[in-house]
Amino acid sequence: MQKQTNDPICPFCALPDERIVDRNDHGVVIRDRFPISPGHTLIIPRAHKASFFEISAAEREALFDLLEQAKAELDRQFTPHGYNIGINDGAAAGQTVAHLHIHLIPRYGGDRADPRGGVRWIIPEKADYWSGR
Repeated sequence: MQKQTNDPICPFCALPDERIVDRNDHGVVIRDRFPISPGHTLIIPRAHKASFFEISAAEREALFDLLEQAKAELDRQFTPHGYNIGINDGAAAGQTVAHLHIHLIPRYGGDRADPRGGVRWIIPEKADYWSGR
């Protein structure tokens, strides 16, 4: 991938071609180096932008196209039972690489005893709203 910024620290601005599993004019798809589950995938804009709210409509559409293509490939390759799709936007939200990336996380039956609440488990004491605890 062509380097899009002068920031030598950004790991997504100089991805080696062998890491890229799909691409279009505005983004690339890679497998996460620290996967939560088999097939954990990242969709990343080519332009160095930290926030989802900084990208253009064309970039957003292109990234969503890649998201759909990545999901179809994961369905074929891993046959997951569901997905979590997420963006950590800003340090307070847990973003550790200041270059926008969308997580596509395959989920499998039994990977968590009770998966209800999904992304709500970011703050565990607020996740379980259904049991009246």
